[in-house]
Amino acid sequence: MTNVMVVTGGSRGIGAATATLAAARGYAVIVNYADNVAAAEAVCHNIRAAAGIAQAVRGDVADPADIEHIFAAADRLGTLTALVNNAGVINPVTCVADMDAGRINRLLAVNVTGTILCTQAAIRRMSSRHGGKGGGIVNLTSGAAKLGGAGSYVDYAASKGAIDTLTIGLALELAGEGIRVNAVRPGIIDTEFHAAGGEPDRAARMAASIPMPRAGTAEEVAQAILWLLSDEASYTTGTTIDVTGGRAITP
Repeated sequence: MTNVMVVTGGSRGIGAATATLAAARGYAVIVNYADNVAAAEAVCHNIRAAAGIAQAVRGDVADPADIEHIFAAADRLGTLTALVNNAGVINPVTCVADMDAGRINRLLAVNVTGTILCTQAAIRRMSSRHGGKGGGIVNLTSGAAKLGGAGSYVDYAASKGAIDTLTIGLALELAGEGIRVNAVRPGIIDTEFHAAGGEPDRAARMAASIPMPRAGTAEEVAQAILWLLSDEASYTTGTTIDVTGGRAITP
């Protein structure tokens, strides 16, 4: 049996690092992407070059039809046993008073609704109640959820606060169905994600304020994700691991 992992937003940053590490540990990986096919195919090429199995699959996690396409591709590779809800968007820095409904709705559609819909698709495949063999789900939250993102990303922070609550509720709901649900809370991680918020130099700028005075790497977050999905964490559910260098950092 081939164990399959779906990594949403797997073409860059934490998602790409997670897909790469998962393949090295024996998973067949679905590398989901929204737009950047070249980046997704590059991740898959590197995995295959190391004798791993990976397939790039386009899909907007806010679109139910696209989600079915993503998970149908996973079904063709083997048995789904892991989902990493990594896909997320952030918007340029601004105060709440200046945010428009389009910005807020799109962010919530991807960060919250997309996570719930992907989880729903995974449950239908993994849950013992649905005839599945069990598995694990890891949600990506953020240090911003604890501190609120005042003056910059309150909408993003709020969306990650929803993921914190979702993780707890899902863990309790699915514990008896063979599915463990956990989360990883990154702090300041050196990826291109900051550029989408209009602050490409943010990781370097914030490094001195971190107790371990450097930004984290995508690979360090991926290690935490893979541990939560491993047999070493077999009695762990409803838990969030902070990967923040010592504390949550406001966005």
